Amino acid sequence: MDKITSGWINGFIGVLIFSGSLPATRAAVAGFDPIFLTGARATIAAALALALLLAFREKRPMRTDLGPLFVTAMGVVVGFPLLTALALRHITSAHSIVFIGLLPLATAIFGVLRGGERMRPMFWLFSCAGSLLVAGFALSQNFAASLTGDLLMFAAIVVCGLGYAEGAQLSRKLGGWQVICWALVLSLPVTLPLTLYVFPSDLSIIKQPAWIGLFYVSLFSMLIGFIFWYRGLAQGGIAAVGQLQLLQPFFGLVLAATLLHESVSWPMIAVTVAVILCVAGAKRFAK
Repeated sequence: MDKITSGWINGFIGVLIFSGSLPATRAAVAGFDPIFLTGARATIAAALALALLLAFREKRPMRTDLGPLFVTAMGVVVGFPLLTALALRHITSAHSIVFIGLLPLATAIFGVLRGGERMRPMFWLFSCAGSLLVAGFALSQNFAASLTGDLLMFAAIVVCGLGYAEGAQLSRKLGGWQVICWALVLSLPVTLPLTLYVFPSDLSIIKQPAWIGLFYVSLFSMLIGFIFWYRGLAQGGIAAVGQLQLLQPFFGLVLAATLLHESVSWPMIAVTVAVILCVAGAKRFAK
């Protein structure tokens, strides 16, 4: 198997794993406080990441790497998990998955800002069209009930896009899986005390679906998914393999409907498809 094919396979596995993140988070916040969930998932993953780094005797990052690692950690270790956990107290995971269609575009925009590349006018046309579709969909729903959740999801996409862009650039130097492992370990002095501070007073009342959700987001969403994802980006190319993120809303909607028995409306599917087409068009004119 050649390197590019391996990159696509690894990237696909990563996206497939990430697709279960929002449904799993939705199940977890039914029993756990969002702040505890954010700290616990990162702490558990950080313990495993530290074990991997020690087992493979990885060299410590240089001082110049600490800034980008901090941004990566704040985006994908703390920011996105916390904001989505808070959002999913107000909206369903199926509703939130529509916003995930903007994640490839957010990553691309931060890549432009960080790399100083020039984009064609058509890129920004597709970008604005996708943003307007998402905004229009959010406003067409029960505005009072979903505004908070929608704003939190939008903020989550912004910080995650920044974290992806920083992590992708840094992976060229440190390696794919090493980036997320070091980001998790770097976050440990914050996430561990946070977890202990908001630790549930009575674990016996936590139902099984919440435990399963915590297990999934800690092991798969926070660590294993990133190992495949960054490995795929490194092997097949960031721009090329990054296209696989466009499949995530489809997988997520299927999981939300199958596992959580959430209703997935035709308008929701239509908006998701339209956003994916806009992001694909933006990607096409990115170079």
